[in-house]
Amino acid sequence: MKSYAVKEGIERAPHRSLLRALGCTTADMEKPFIGIVNSFTEVVPGHMHLAELAGAVKNGVRQGGGVPFEFNTIAVCDGIAMNHPGMKYSLPSRELIADSVEIMAEAHAFDALVFVTNCDKIIPGMLMAAVRLDVPAIFISGGPMLAGHLETARGTEKVDLNSVFEAVGKVARGTMTEAELARLEEVACPGCGSCAGMFTANTMNCLTEALGMALPGNGTIPAVDSRRRQLAEAAGWQVMKLLADKVRPSDIVTREAIHNAFTVDVALGGSTNSVLHLMALASEAGIDFTLQMVNEISDRTPCLSKLRPAGEYHIEDLDATGGIPAIMRQLRPFLNIGSITASGKTTGQITDEAKAADGKVIHTVADPCTAKGGLAILFGNLAPQGAVVKRSAVAPEMMAHTGPARIFESEEEATTAIMEGKIKAGDVIVIRYEGPRGGPGMREMLTPTSLLAGMGMDKEVALITDGRFSGATRGAAIGHVSPEAASRGPIAALQSGDIIKIDIANYSLEVELSDNQIKERLAGLAEFEPRIKSGYLRRYAENVGPASSGAVFSR
Repeated sequence: MKSYAVKEGIERAPHRSLLRALGCTTADMEKPFIGIVNSFTEVVPGHMHLAELAGAVKNGVRQGGGVPFEFNTIAVCDGIAMNHPGMKYSLPSRELIADSVEIMAEAHAFDALVFVTNCDKIIPGMLMAAVRLDVPAIFISGGPMLAGHLETARGTEKVDLNSVFEAVGKVARGTMTEAELARLEEVACPGCGSCAGMFTANTMNCLTEALGMALPGNGTIPAVDSRRRQLAEAAGWQVMKLLADKVRPSDIVTREAIHNAFTVDVALGGSTNSVLHLMALASEAGIDFTLQMVNEISDRTPCLSKLRPAGEYHIEDLDATGGIPAIMRQLRPFLNIGSITASGKTTGQITDEAKAADGKVIHTVADPCTAKGGLAILFGNLAPQGAVVKRSAVAPEMMAHTGPARIFESEEEATTAIMEGKIKAGDVIVIRYEGPRGGPGMREMLTPTSLLAGMGMDKEVALITDGRFSGATRGAAIGHVSPEAASRGPIAALQSGDIIKIDIANYSLEVELSDNQIKERLAGLAEFEPRIKSGYLRRYAENVGPASSGAVFSR
């Protein structure tokens, strides 16, 4: 056991003395030590119940013959951090989380790890740590929030956090009163859990299940459901089985598993952030996986479900109709069914036991929502290294669009222009210098996209950025443009009025400029001046790589 490094031999007597101070007994010294990596915090709704969930995990570990030790990581609520400087810290927190888990696990010589997680950057940060450390590990999420219920003249409507973001645009346009917004605000988020749609947190929890690093049900069982506690206890028990069988993350997170995750991702029309995080995970695991491969998967994989924001259903509806195993059952011809999972079963065995599609929340391959997957990577002279769009959330009339660029050097500038009614139908909003290095931190642009949707302009206006979008974003929102402006990508050469051509069906993003024109404009730009010159964000900007490879630190 790895933990013998802190408990075996006479020279470890001081270590054992400290362990006894924690309550360890002589019998415990012969048992495996299991780290319970908890992201509990009282400021994130998706995590406020994780202390209780970790207790269930520890019960399972003890029943399996292990000794659990809980420690914590940081966690950022993207919703609370949105649309102010705090969002610059969200993506950078992913690297801190991975590093902090590495430090705690190595310093205390844990034999195995259980990751208790739930929201956007915490999940991929922990996944990166798991493959880096490569000791037996399993994940348990806190589960999705239930949808809220709003009483209206039309009856009871299901609502969620994105409903509130979009309502701000309705108020700005005059189609909703502030009193109506206040009533919505009170009911949209009814309790603990990750926000109720197929936004980034729930996308990543579902994909952790598809990867094989979590038990079936991890992505969809609601936070308040007793099955969530049962699953947590089962995860604690199962990590002991993984340890006994010497099954490590490197056995599970393979090229085939990454392929499976992307297949499920495009079938669900998951958050565009999933591309960033799965690429980062592949990089951490030493797996060569390219953005072009994502398009190849999306080309042959149908979209089988349209959950919020692309459709009307929420994660609770997906759970009720069979969850991720039911999606994977439909996708069986497209999956590597021999991939092993933390459950002890193969992907194929899990699909064998899954429910059949209901035809509404989960469509069949024979009758899909769309013939191709919900995500697409665009390339062209504006994004030579790629850009990402959730095409399942794009209106049909915006799948191909040509319009003049409206240039903004920050999210705040664009938001002000939208609120003041300065954007016209046909415009292509460009928000630059918001990439990993330029932001720094690659902020999400949920506020401007939600304003556009709330104003009814998501079918008239496109938005392009080297920053990111929330999983709650809908419309012709194209993010992760790479290279970013701060690295002198072509997006830095754009001027207001330049004609931009978007062709999502053909994976194309172009500006009507010649290569020489772009080169001359870039040559005439002043040297990029970092916006942040101190603290963690300065160090982050100095070390982070491009979005096209996951925005990971340079090695």
